[in-house]
Amino acid sequence: MKTIHIAKADAAPEFDRELIAALPSSGPRYTSYPTADRFHSGFGEAEYIATLAQRGAGALNKPLSLYIHIPFCDTICYYCGCNKIITKDKTRADEYLDYLEREAELLAPHLNGKNPLAQLHFGGGTPTFLSDGQLDRVFAMIRRHFTLLGEGEYSIEIDPRKVSRDTVHHLGRLGFNRMSVGIQDFDPKVQAAVNRIQSVEETRNVIEAAREAGFKSVSVDLIYGLPHQTLDSIKPTIDTVLSLDPDRLALYHYAHLPHIFKPQRRIDTAAVPSSEEKLDILQYAVRRLSEAGYVFIGMDHFAKPNDELAIALREGLLQRNFQGYSTYADCDLVALGVSAIGKIGGTYEQNERNITDYYAALDAGRLPVMRGYRLNRDDILRRNIIQDLMCRFALDYRDYEAAFGIPFARYFAAELADLRQMEQLGLVALTPRSLAVTPKGRFLIRNIAMVFDYHLRHRETKAQYSQTV
Repeated sequence: MKTIHIAKADAAPEFDRELIAALPSSGPRYTSYPTADRFHSGFGEAEYIATLAQRGAGALNKPLSLYIHIPFCDTICYYCGCNKIITKDKTRADEYLDYLEREAELLAPHLNGKNPLAQLHFGGGTPTFLSDGQLDRVFAMIRRHFTLLGEGEYSIEIDPRKVSRDTVHHLGRLGFNRMSVGIQDFDPKVQAAVNRIQSVEETRNVIEAAREAGFKSVSVDLIYGLPHQTLDSIKPTIDTVLSLDPDRLALYHYAHLPHIFKPQRRIDTAAVPSSEEKLDILQYAVRRLSEAGYVFIGMDHFAKPNDELAIALREGLLQRNFQGYSTYADCDLVALGVSAIGKIGGTYEQNERNITDYYAALDAGRLPVMRGYRLNRDDILRRNIIQDLMCRFALDYRDYEAAFGIPFARYFAAELADLRQMEQLGLVALTPRSLAVTPKGRFLIRNIAMVFDYHLRHRETKAQYSQTV
């Protein structure tokens, strides 16, 4: 009988190329379950307000998180699939902030006072498209409606090409204590191909300024699979990134979908590395990061052993939300801005994705909810299971039997049949009461989580998911 090896939560994953190539190549990232492609227009402003009323009445007693979407960029990165507006005119942000403030004012009566914020995240676009004065204005709005905490987790996404050391210090004074720095690749040929020219020096300046300003954590983002990337070309980038000594690192797979994302049509498809080349790059990067002492957190994220994420993983307290992995217990999420997605109790809410529609809703005096979703009991059960798989690499069936009053083996008979096939491949180890993900299964955790996705099993979708590895 083949021996299945089980490892600690923070143990290194095992990179099995043949296994990776043999399994389905695309699937959800599970920043939510059900995934956003299941949201529908039957959930709108009225349903959102009703859910907020439940929270205000004390029925939903969770910490609160706030997400603010800043959609502007002054240059276009050809690989990017985010909801963004390309402009160099900063006055457009003044108009946007008018509407952001209006949305916050409309929301305030439904929040039952100034809620303390466990988490705050600025995403985009490029949040630092905003000037220091415009950032001050956003924070004045936040402080009118919420209470910032000394121990809160307040993060912002940074484009180092547009940020001075003074601005980084200003961000620290405002209250930010974590930042994510976009790098993608330092190779000049790759940068030219994706229209993102960024020097090592300006990147280092931002990271050093963050440490001077007292930021608790600096994360960097890399992308593998970009045009003209090769195994040899990525090595100097990895070495340089390690010299920057980030606390956390994300290594994302580039999804080349020019039929969906128009900017990608400017990328030469012939220059995009093959699947074999991408696996070469990923395998090398993972080995180098492991040798440098970084802990594999899950999916495409790594952290230093003393980082809060690595500690949370070891202690079984890791969480996952729309911004990725988190150390905080499950929070309700209020989201402001065009296309922003929130989560209150057992519901998801997404704002209008088109800025004209977003403005029109607010001009009409209504919250700009475009679509959403109310989870049923089965959704909540499966959301808990997928969260545990993504964050703890293990399931104890008795937890769900006690919480939901179900016989696990009978309820998930079809899923367990699929998992037994995965056990034969060495991805998981099963007992009558538990599931544990093996080191081989760590990189394929999305494939394992997909087994429990009712909507993938029973309902078709037109969504284009990213590659699982």
